[in-house]
Amino acid sequence: MIILYCGAISGNLLIMVLYLVSKTLQSPMYFFIAQLSLCDILVTTDIVPILLHTIMYGESTMTLVGCFIQVSFFLLSESSECLLLSVMSYDRYVAICNPLRYLSIMTHNFCVTSVSIIWLVAFIVTLINIISIYNLHFCGPHVIDHFYCDYEPILQLSCSDTSIIQKMNLILGFFNATGPFIIIVMSYVYIVITVLKIPSNTGKYKAFSTCSSHLIVVSMLYGTLMIVYMFPTKGQSLILSKILSLMYTVLTPLLNPIIYTLRNKDIKEAFLKLKFNNL
Repeated sequence: MIILYCGAISGNLLIMVLYLVSKTLQSPMYFFIAQLSLCDILVTTDIVPILLHTIMYGESTMTLVGCFIQVSFFLLSESSECLLLSVMSYDRYVAICNPLRYLSIMTHNFCVTSVSIIWLVAFIVTLINIISIYNLHFCGPHVIDHFYCDYEPILQLSCSDTSIIQKMNLILGFFNATGPFIIIVMSYVYIVITVLKIPSNTGKYKAFSTCSSHLIVVSMLYGTLMIVYMFPTKGQSLILSKILSLMYTVLTPLLNPIIYTLRNKDIKEAFLKLKFNNL
């Protein structure tokens, strides 16, 4: 687990450093990838240290405030990642469906404004969730059978009526997760239609290859999130829920930089230039 943690942190840090120092990576797509790496670093740093302590000692003790802080960073990073993936799909849509207008649409101001709005929206959603559960009354036993303070396990500890909060959470979840997913699906419907109109197989392959990494990341994140949060909790095995949670808190942050580096020629070249410049 320590190896996975170090790999996730170092891989995402490398992508962020490469974006900052490499002139060839100064494009909207790599700007969003660097922001995605920041989200992965946040969620990994938030979850894995407590997880390692739990593995080593069998259990972990955390104050209620500490639990709220952990779930706050988790919600902030995951909400931002969902919104970022939708903007990244729009970036791919413009690049493939409107290539001549790409530079005029995906300007630096547009990218910075989009990311600023994403972090602001994620912060507001997180703040609403935290305020709602902070006002609940908690009675014993104060034990969460999970490796981190997730939103649903915290609600299960409360003696208060959580029905209103759960309905509100569904609305926020639709706005913050389902909404971006719909944007992603619509973007790729138009992308597929446009690509199928390309006469040559080589052109089709190049067009699809620019989207493949993003599609893999979207599939991994949304696949596990939907199973864990959109299906009834009572119908799930607790072990299955924990395993799936490991996917988007540990494995996805580890695999994201691998996917983008192994399948991306520009990042490979930027890494080699950085390596040779430091020799």
